[in-house]
Amino acid sequence: QALARSVIGEFENYVKLNKKVSPEVIGAVSQIEDYAKLADTVASHLAVKIPEKQEILGIASVSERLEKVLGVMESEISVLQVEKRIRSRVKRQMEKTQREYYLNEQMRAIQKELGEGEDGKDELAELDERIQKTKLSKEAREKATAELKKLKQMSPMSAEATVIRNYLDWIVGLPWKQRSRVKHDLKHAEEVLETDHYGLEKVKERIIEYLAVQSRANKLKGPILCLVGPPGVGKTSLGKSIAKATGREFVRMSLGGVRDESEIRGHRRTYIGSMPGKVIQSMKKAKKSNPLFLLDEIDKMGMDFRGDPSSALLEVLDPEQNASFMDHYLEVEYDLSDVMFITTANTLNIPGPLMDRMEIIRIAGYTE
Repeated sequence: QALARSVIGEFENYVKLNKKVSPEVIGAVSQIEDYAKLADTVASHLAVKIPEKQEILGIASVSERLEKVLGVMESEISVLQVEKRIRSRVKRQMEKTQREYYLNEQMRAIQKELGEGEDGKDELAELDERIQKTKLSKEAREKATAELKKLKQMSPMSAEATVIRNYLDWIVGLPWKQRSRVKHDLKHAEEVLETDHYGLEKVKERIIEYLAVQSRANKLKGPILCLVGPPGVGKTSLGKSIAKATGREFVRMSLGGVRDESEIRGHRRTYIGSMPGKVIQSMKKAKKSNPLFLLDEIDKMGMDFRGDPSSALLEVLDPEQNASFMDHYLEVEYDLSDVMFITTANTLNIPGPLMDRMEIIRIAGYTE
């Protein structure tokens, strides 16, 4: 009798979970007094395979048959409970997705009314096209594509969307493998230097020798020229003349008073109003990946609690490392190996590791 009551109780739970069985069956099963018939009736309503039902029918002992039915029913109830939990979870997820979709559609409709939606789409399409057209490195392309995908899922009005748009503008605005044709005509270089600068014979001779070595080598692996002399003797204009003689774009970066390492390497995007460092800014300004880069007043760099900019410059000026220069803002490697670096200074008050990478050319003052 206890077994029969347990079977009826579990069957009620089973019917509540299994919607395929009519609730009216519970009343009919409760009225059955013959325990053997009860076991068979309950077994017939269970969603189990035919061989399992035949096994139940084959048990002669009524108590054993009821026990078997109870065991099968309990395992079926466990399965149904798991199914119910899964269905509830899926339903919640679907409701959330439908809600998000509905809200996004509402937002698009509002933007369309305000005349903003189409502009946003056009801007994203334009960014996508620029990413495809620009000869980015593999790492930069993957990063730009991931950021664009993120941007497409955001509201155009959000602050983070503005940060990502600015970042993508910087990435696609940089010269990736856009080289200007370098002239290796030493006679032409000599003529340019003679035309632009009177005197300075030894200085010009050394510059021509330097250019001759560079024209023989495929990569700019030699030391960096450092023009040292008092103000106004023509150090910067000599740099411009070298750029003109070699057919490179000229870009100048003043290091006077620079005390923060972030001026060279840039700020991370987590900071408000962050930007790339001066090196990357100057490369964007040059529009070519192989300009002549003049680092002006390298002896005037400072150093404080925010870091040492001269240490950051070591990576920029080292031909073994600058092929993979990492700016904090870009977060991808940028190749500076094609850039021709020239530095200027008033005195030799330059940090030792930096000076080791340079070849000093002294330019005398007018009174000497």
